[in-house]
Amino acid sequence: MNGRSLTGHAADVLPRPPRRDPFGGKAGEATRGGFLRLQLAPARGRADQEPEEVIAMEDNPAGVKVDHGENQVSPCRGRRCLPKALRYVTGDMKEFAHWLKDRPPVLQFIDWVLRGISQVVFVNNPLSGILILVGLLVQNPWLALNGYVGTVVSTLTALLLSQDRSAIAAGLHGYNATLVGILMAVYSEKGDYFWWLLFPVSAMSMTCPLFSSALGSIFGKWDLPVFTLPFNMALSMYLSATGHYNPFFPSKLFQPVSSTPNVTWSDLSALQLLKSLPVGVGQIYACDNPWTGGIFLCAILLSSPLMCLHATIGSLLGIAAGLSLSAPFGDIYFGLWGFNSSLACIAIGGMFMALTWQTHLLALACALFTAYLGVSMANLMAVVGLPSCTWPFCLATLLFLLLTTKNSNIYKMPLSKVTYPEENRIFYLQAKKRLAESPL
Repeated sequence: MNGRSLTGHAADVLPRPPRRDPFGGKAGEATRGGFLRLQLAPARGRADQEPEEVIAMEDNPAGVKVDHGENQVSPCRGRRCLPKALRYVTGDMKEFAHWLKDRPPVLQFIDWVLRGISQVVFVNNPLSGILILVGLLVQNPWLALNGYVGTVVSTLTALLLSQDRSAIAAGLHGYNATLVGILMAVYSEKGDYFWWLLFPVSAMSMTCPLFSSALGSIFGKWDLPVFTLPFNMALSMYLSATGHYNPFFPSKLFQPVSSTPNVTWSDLSALQLLKSLPVGVGQIYACDNPWTGGIFLCAILLSSPLMCLHATIGSLLGIAAGLSLSAPFGDIYFGLWGFNSSLACIAIGGMFMALTWQTHLLALACALFTAYLGVSMANLMAVVGLPSCTWPFCLATLLFLLLTTKNSNIYKMPLSKVTYPEENRIFYLQAKKRLAESPL
């Protein structure tokens, strides 16, 4: 790759984040919690039972009280405007997951792996997973192989550890390992097709379900997702243990900036800035090819147009933040300012908060905050020889999700109800309607 790093310095290596792994508790129904984008949530029963519920929002808009009743929102209502055929391939493909329940375990496992690959960008859709895998192949088949191996090993480990089956089926025990495999290949000094690397990739992928389960038990107390924290912890542990001078598995050398970058504003290219939009999204998977980033955007669009919109806006705001700090143009063109902001904008803009114009503005603020936090953490972590990965996204987004407010239009989704933005908004509107009709 191009010898750059998540630290945001031209001398470092290609960055890769993240993220999302919302294991905030026990996972909800695989198909229903499908787009849990990275969320493990308390099980509320089988999705095929679809119990109807009466929802009453309490004073704290971040919480919701659910009682069984007559007003459960049908999962298909979020897509009622679409032709019937499209409903089977968009959103979280719940119908397909139901259909697979009576099929051979091998087919189910392939579905889980593909959903795990797509869950990196909060998407719970196997077709999106296929598109993302194609994008990785366009970038570099070696990266695609390592990401796939990591996802498979992590999913198998979760099965061996008897983790919640619905969470495994939703890909929530796979996506962190997808990033671990890809980034270990990106940061390896041995280059492509160093086959011995598959052994440490498998070993570190096995730690992801451990981190996810442990963090989920803690974060579940606040109904928070764990995002890509397991990936960040596993990769940081590996890079710290090996380092640049390891004789078996040397990694790229990360160093802090030691001189003033030469930034000439007359050299700024509008075309390169335009290309950096999809590249910023592509860097979520450590890819710097604009065509690959475009494929990733199509994969997100297939599941949720609102997510695709916020992914693009987040990348754009990351570019703006980089320009405002006079960052080296090479880092901006390379997408290093876009990927964390893109993830943060998706997470707040309808994924873990119901989409309203207030939460949309909050998502924009979170994207900018994440971009500035990213460069801060990149400079700090470069001192100890580590990339910042998706730490900025995780910390900034968790901070925004912990926000308390009396504004009922800023509504944090319960993890057990998170699917994808369009469906999340319907849940929120239904809850708001029931609250208005409640005699209490």
